Amino acid sequence: MTDFANPSVQQDLPVGLWVTDDRYVRHELRADGRYVEARGAREAAYTGRYWMEGDHIEYLDDTGFTADGDFIDGVLHHAGMILRRVDAGASR
Repeated sequence: MTDFANPSVQQDLPVGLWVTDDRYVRHELRADGRYVEARGAREAAYTGRYWMEGDHIEYLDDTGFTADGDFIDGVLHHAGMILRRVDAGASR
C-alpha cells in the first residue's frame, strides 16, 4: 500500500485528472490520497480515498463503497471504463 505521508512515494502517484473519452466520468486523484469522481453534471458524485498497490488502484468511497482499477500503459482501466490523464488546465 502506498504511504501518502511519504513525499518520495507521492511522486509515483497517478495524481491529476483522469477522464473517459466522452469526458462523462472524471476522476481527480489528489496527492493526499483523496479522490473526487464527477459524472456528467454531478461534480462530486463520489468522494473518498484511494491507494496504490503497484499498478493497481483501490478506491474506498466515503459511504463505504469499494472499487478498483489498473493502470496499463499509462491508461486507467476502471469498472469497464478507460480513463486517460488530461492536462491540469483542461476544462471539465
